[in-house]
Amino acid sequence: MGLTLFWLQAQACSGNTMSLLNAEEPDLTEFITRYDVDVLYHPSLSPIWGEQVHRLLRQLANEEIKLDIFVVEGAIPLGPNGTGLYNTFADRPIKDIVQELAAVAEYVVAVGDCATHGGFPAMDPNPTDAVGLQYLNKQHGGLLGAEYRSRAGLPVVNITGCPAHPDWQLQTLMAIAEGLGPLLELDEYARPRAFYGKMTHTGCTNNEYYDHKHSVKSFTQQGCLFFDKGCRGPYTHSDCNVRLWNRQSSKTRVGSPCLGCTDIGWPNENYSVERPFYSREQLTPMREDSRVLPYGLGKIFSYVATPAELEERKVLFSPEVDRRPQNLVGIEEIKVLSD
Repeated sequence: MGLTLFWLQAQACSGNTMSLLNAEEPDLTEFITRYDVDVLYHPSLSPIWGEQVHRLLRQLANEEIKLDIFVVEGAIPLGPNGTGLYNTFADRPIKDIVQELAAVAEYVVAVGDCATHGGFPAMDPNPTDAVGLQYLNKQHGGLLGAEYRSRAGLPVVNITGCPAHPDWQLQTLMAIAEGLGPLLELDEYARPRAFYGKMTHTGCTNNEYYDHKHSVKSFTQQGCLFFDKGCRGPYTHSDCNVRLWNRQSSKTRVGSPCLGCTDIGWPNENYSVERPFYSREQLTPMREDSRVLPYGLGKIFSYVATPAELEERKVLFSPEVDRRPQNLVGIEEIKVLSD
């Protein structure tokens, strides 16, 4: 007998659903057919609506239909004034439906930053009183409370990211479908270590520049994005630079800093009006127990020890270098020749 899955979308942009539809190993169709998954409801995929959804919700809450996997995408607004009426579903506050289904679900999975800890909707001043399922930014609790456990005995399984990689979503669901749910190794924020056990810095093609403290001054230059462009790769937990997106690339590989979106609390804990995206990190001292002088000396010695090949590569890929072939006939010369 297959598994039942109910996917509810709350205060969200559908980014995680769009990411899921790009899954490749396996793709979504293969996952559904291989594990005989009965997708009871998904806002982008289901053919049911209206009274059919109302009836399904009643049957799930009353346990007339078993709910194996309950997936939530999007933050849960508690406002105004604790009513939850900023976001309704099936004529009810969505917060009430989430609480009902979480109480009967074998597993609860929060997909994306909004569902895990509130994400963008929960940024200060948080006008809708948005929360995640078990976190509000970095504060443990959220809608369901810090002590919540599903029927399988697990907390909400958090798949962070904005959006979350399709592998992180689908392979977590595969582990549950294989009966390995109770064996999932989760980190301190209940994220699967298989995906969040590495730093985003791991596998970055700019690591040599980082080691020798060669920073870019503009986005078109070759070098490390950490020191002057606010890349959070060395602080952030994900395998983006190992797994890659679409099996092709990552943000840092195409010259854009990691914003740190896979860590609990993002973006509220990292960014503000005073500290926008791509702003420079305060690096001295890097941590409370660091000392400015040793860090400064280390940076100087690392820079001085830069291999010649790295210097040459940096110059070669500089946008100031004219890479046009020098032996081509110019347009004006072509005109003269044609005359």
